[in-house]
Amino acid sequence: MQLGYNEIMIVSKYFEDINDFINLEMGVKRFQGNMEQFHFNPIPLNEYSRKLFPNIETFCIYKEDDEIFDDGRIIKYVIWYKVSYSRYLKEKEEGNICKNIEYTQEDREKYGNTIQKEVNSLGNYCFKEFSSLTTINIPTSVIEIGDDCFSWCSSLT
Repeated sequence: MQLGYNEIMIVSKYFEDINDFINLEMGVKRFQGNMEQFHFNPIPLNEYSRKLFPNIETFCIYKEDDEIFDDGRIIKYVIWYKVSYSRYLKEKEEGNICKNIEYTQEDREKYGNTIQKEVNSLGNYCFKEFSSLTTINIPTSVIEIGDDCFSWCSSLT
């Protein structure tokens, strides 16, 4: 069985570094142009590697310190690192997507005790010392609860 063009694109989505993409295209002639097929960046990019992915329309930001490009071809951004619920709301207004949303203590103080379904984690100390809290509904989307999130919530049952 041979890998076709579509299959190699799927496999190369899991490459971790630009050299893997370069080696694939240089090593196997029929896979030249693989990087041009991507409409999103499967790895963080720098000034050099950005040029190798010319057709990106959705720019993925994997870490907070990733270099971000706004070269006129980018339609939207997808943020993969953890952001607060407040930041998520701002990004959503701009048409961007956040994949890892944390409800922080500041968010709770601003938006209240209802955890929205978009939230994936509750931050450290989010509800700490909230002694009047008696019940809370945690959506199934929440997969992580931070340290001391509910400590000293003496009325919580």
